[in-house]
Amino acid sequence: QVHMVESGGGSVQAGGSLRLSCTVSGWTWHKYCMAWFRQAPGKEREGVAAIDDDGSTNYADSVKGRFTISKDNAKNTLYLQMNSLKPEDAAVYYCAAAGELSGLTVAALGATRAWNQLAYWGQGTQVTISS
Repeated sequence: QVHMVESGGGSVQAGGSLRLSCTVSGWTWHKYCMAWFRQAPGKEREGVAAIDDDGSTNYADSVKGRFTISKDNAKNTLYLQMNSLKPEDAAVYYCAAAGELSGLTVAALGATRAWNQLAYWGQGTQVTISS
């Protein structure tokens, strides 16, 4: 059973930085894609950044140049470094992971419905931005 736990959320002033972590256990995939999503109150869940097993990445336009997704295979951990945070970045952030059979790739970052149906998800971590 795949188990994913996010951490690192919190409250920060606009312009500040946070690093989210997602520790994954229980999988044996060699080919996979992992991603960060976020959901603000009253809004749909949206893809923020994705990375696959060979390190290819994709970012939502709204976070390009400010957020960096990375992974540490030895620690089975996914990261999201968030810099220059804006009030509109406030949301619950979720990590998601999908194996090769899902067909999900970094290019599918915008296909939230598919990720909802095919990926494993963490419980989310709250990010609050004060202006």
